[in-house]
Amino acid sequence: MAGLPQDAVLIVVDMQRAIDHPSWGRRNNPALEANVAALLARWRRDGRPIIHVRHLSREPNSTYRPGQSGADFKPEALPLPGETVVVKHTNSAFIGTDLEERLRRAGQNTLIITGVITNNSVEATARMAGNLGFAAVVVSDGTATVDRADYNGKHHPAEDVHAMSLANLQGEYARIMSTAEILAAG
Repeated sequence: MAGLPQDAVLIVVDMQRAIDHPSWGRRNNPALEANVAALLARWRRDGRPIIHVRHLSREPNSTYRPGQSGADFKPEALPLPGETVVVKHTNSAFIGTDLEERLRRAGQNTLIITGVITNNSVEATARMAGNLGFAAVVVSDGTATVDRADYNGKHHPAEDVHAMSLANLQGEYARIMSTAEILAAG
């Protein structure tokens, strides 16, 4: 892929069945799973490094709790044998995991971040990646979120929450690219 180093790592964050639970509410980006699958197929075809991040919540009411179907990977993002899976218990894939150590040991500096939830685990992971000196790229249509109410109770559609999260990341913490832009770079 021209423009991206050969060792650019695809990091797939929390692509688990938990996000399909009705308690999350309405989600933006119905093409999320197809876009993540397209990126995974490209990375696999090219023999590029892939890291799947699996959230196992310690919160008693979380849909990501271990031992329930929400903790399972979505079929479109199921890790293949030999692909790395990093388990996290907080929103950032760097906290309480060996992710940073793995990346540094392998000399991998460019991270292509995809998954859910844009304004939670994706944003926390991308911010930390930027703070740690990694070159982070967040895939705009390879991420998704849900409708949210702000602290005053005002409703914000998922599309707006998603756009603001990407705007928060753009520049200082990460570069924002679409799936098509990433796939066309090669």
